[in-house]
Amino acid sequence: MAYNKKICVVGASGLVGSSIVRLALEKGYFVNGTLRDKSDTNKIKYLNKLKNSKNLNLFNADMDNEKDFLNPIQNTDVVFITCLIPTYKGKDGTPAKEMDDKRGYKEIINPTVDGCLNIMKVAKYHGIKNIVICSSTSSTNPLSPVKFKNEIDHWSDEKEQCKAKKYTSATKTVMEKAAIKFCEENNIRLSIILPTGLYGDPVLPNHLNHNPFIWLKRVIEGGSPRHEKIPNDSASMIHLRDLAKIFLAVYENPNASGRYFGVYKSLHWHDIYNECKKIIPNMHMPIALSDKPVEPTGFDFKRRDTLKVHIRDFPTTLKETIDWLKTKPFE
Repeated sequence: MAYNKKICVVGASGLVGSSIVRLALEKGYFVNGTLRDKSDTNKIKYLNKLKNSKNLNLFNADMDNEKDFLNPIQNTDVVFITCLIPTYKGKDGTPAKEMDDKRGYKEIINPTVDGCLNIMKVAKYHGIKNIVICSSTSSTNPLSPVKFKNEIDHWSDEKEQCKAKKYTSATKTVMEKAAIKFCEENNIRLSIILPTGLYGDPVLPNHLNHNPFIWLKRVIEGGSPRHEKIPNDSASMIHLRDLAKIFLAVYENPNASGRYFGVYKSLHWHDIYNECKKIIPNMHMPIALSDKPVEPTGFDFKRRDTLKVHIRDFPTTLKETIDWLKTKPFE
């Protein structure tokens, strides 16, 4: 792989997008990055602090407007679409869960699906043959639960998701199916990465407004944990730097295509808090679990492992995240 190629990262200031930009620059790629407002100096200055940032070119682009992507995508070899962040509310503030199907599709689902297709249409126009999309594990939950879910056989049912008022989750399912259809019809190699809880060292200060950074920072400072009582549930996770490696690995491997979990594994919250306690012995713990713990979500990682990306285990990921937060990196 010639790392001096030019790539396009749509959503370059996002939590995932900026991590891809960081790794790509470190590997010697030239990067065209898009964001909604490149006059936002609070974002730009941190992107420009990245190693090899001289090879980073930033553009204004909104996924509602196809023409915005004509220049950033031109002469690139691949487009990473990482701007499809979850939408939980309508324009008037109405929560997605309070909508009917008509509003759910119009205000939550369609804007993301149409925006993704807008970007891919410009990629087609420029003759781009490689697209990588950031989606979510929320599209991989079959109606009948399975012990180990995989990326090929297991899909969420968007009709059932809408029926349950989960329009935000349904968005990913609908978007992936539309993207697959578009790329099959236009002979474009498509890879879809399915990540979940993101730990590690983000690039921009505003990324600390996301969990787990919010509650870990609070615990470090002597505050309360995320939960008052340990929930009888599990959570999946991955280090941001490992996730970025997965994104670049599917692009760099010409035989890679389709869906891939961007996940280390899933752990019960009881185990997550116990691991945290080892690193921060004096932390305030939530009320202990009184019920029998449920089994964590099971994943079949055969496809993920074909990418040959070394993924940090959770104790390592958690310690690196906490140690990084303790340095107060953006102060």
